[in-house]
Amino acid sequence: MGLGYGCCAGEDRGIPVLPVYADVEKAAARLLGQAVRTPVIQSPRLDQIAGGRILIKAECLQRTGSFKFRGAWNCISQIDPGQHPGGVVAFSSGNHAQGVAAAAQIMGLPALIVMPSDTPRIKQDNTKGFGAEVVTYDRATEDREAIAARFVAERKAVLVPPFEHSDVIAGQGTAGLELADQAAALGIVLDDVLVCCSGGGLTAGVALAMEAKSPASRVHAVEPAGFDDYARSLISGRRETNAKAAGSICDALLSAQPGAMTFAINQARLAPGLVVSDGEAAEAVRFAFEVLKLVVEPGGAVALAAVLAGKIETKGRNIGVIASGGNCDAELYARILRRDI
Repeated sequence: MGLGYGCCAGEDRGIPVLPVYADVEKAAARLLGQAVRTPVIQSPRLDQIAGGRILIKAECLQRTGSFKFRGAWNCISQIDPGQHPGGVVAFSSGNHAQGVAAAAQIMGLPALIVMPSDTPRIKQDNTKGFGAEVVTYDRATEDREAIAARFVAERKAVLVPPFEHSDVIAGQGTAGLELADQAAALGIVLDDVLVCCSGGGLTAGVALAMEAKSPASRVHAVEPAGFDDYARSLISGRRETNAKAAGSICDALLSAQPGAMTFAINQARLAPGLVVSDGEAAEAVRFAFEVLKLVVEPGGAVALAAVLAGKIETKGRNIGVIASGGNCDAELYARILRRDI
């Protein structure tokens, strides 16, 4: 099937095929009864701070604690276990790992996940809790894709990548589809939608959904400082890389560069990218806990951070924010709440 991606749909004779909005709709049908239709949270205090109306799509309340279950299920649910007894292999800093492990468990497939050795313990433990085998690597010196490819070949398994796959992107896009519908039900047209961004799979899926459901809405990728490859790529018109592989509390958002597929989708659809500091991400985590009563990990809070830190005009505007994940290491979370970060 090309690229080692196995039997998930979205490829034609080894050439990756970019998803379209119809694929997002098909993914939504597959996810019925499996994924949570996460709520949209509103806060009078947040609206007062912003001077506008903020709708927070709480994907931290999704199955496995992040949006990643959406793309994992959309891909893995199409695998024929009889043809792929070796199951699935994935590489992930944690949230995709859990989504893949949970989807594979439901399908009765074995799963092996290649994870950075510095992945928060909660993400490693949760992944193992779904029955997956975890293999760790040094993200600064080792190539996770090469490690995963070896296991795919040895096991005759299916590779489920974190963002470079049509079915994964389409599955993530269902979060945007739901947000558009939920805003419309409230009589709101979103001026901007802020998406926590790493490789760009969620951002690409949301961009496809918004283009079809709410074309007036501008979609922004939000990244941590020092790992703003998407923001820089949108400016330069080519996929830029980050100077380092680690060094932010936003562990979920440390991809080296935009995905080729996701950038092909996002380049023509995204508004300028937004960048927040670790301190601003930590403040958003605290705000989510203290005001919204949500547990949001730093990487899942950068979109909210962009609002709180004034990275985008919010006065008199309607802003959608995707709080993408809530799997935060307990020690790090405690330090953030104590304002040690």
